[in-house]
Amino acid sequence: MTLLSIQRLEPGESLRARVERTLSLAIISGELAPGTLLTVPTLAERFDVSATPVREAMLDLEKRGFVEPVRNKGFRVTAVSDDLLHDIVEIRLLLEPPAMARLAESFPAERLAEFRTQADEIVTGAHSGDLTAYLLADQHFHLELTSLLGNPVLVETIAELRARTRLVGLVSMLETSMLHVSAEEHHRLLDNLAAGDADAAADLMRQHIRHAVGWWAGKTEDDAGE
Repeated sequence: MTLLSIQRLEPGESLRARVERTLSLAIISGELAPGTLLTVPTLAERFDVSATPVREAMLDLEKRGFVEPVRNKGFRVTAVSDDLLHDIVEIRLLLEPPAMARLAESFPAERLAEFRTQADEIVTGAHSGDLTAYLLADQHFHLELTSLLGNPVLVETIAELRARTRLVGLVSMLETSMLHVSAEEHHRLLDNLAAGDADAAADLMRQHIRHAVGWWAGKTEDDAGE
């Protein structure tokens, strides 16, 4: 079993949180495929921690629906049905494109350089094949942009939906140019926001989200109905 690179502890972060964060990224990206059996002793050795934070992290992941208990064995990574994935994407399409359209009307020009740097981090993660860096930078970028609208409930809702969006085809995209194309879309989104082009920002966000049922789900965009 391979995992995304073990993450360093963030300031104030517990061992339990680090284990959960690393495993959730591996599950979201598809590096830990549905059906993979995870055991507490093996993970404790892998993370070089005691069994307690690992067991607590697995229970947290179970509550999120990422794993399910297997009697006397450990935990199995769950699968997300195509129907559920499409439902999650549908809700995201109702929220995120309109949010970016609204942001285009009031995007703060003084923050553009900051967001360019964040977009560069996403591109770098794609080109280096570092899925951990890619996913973390991608999440930070989109949630920070959304936070500019001043609605913390919207940010929290989108964060939860993104956390439930499995990207099981992401690992296979490392061998193609598709991950790079997706990464570059973040700079294009910033171009639209900086230009105040609400329609273009919304359209690009729709395209970006639909990758979740296309490339990021291990399908061609045509197969996904895009």
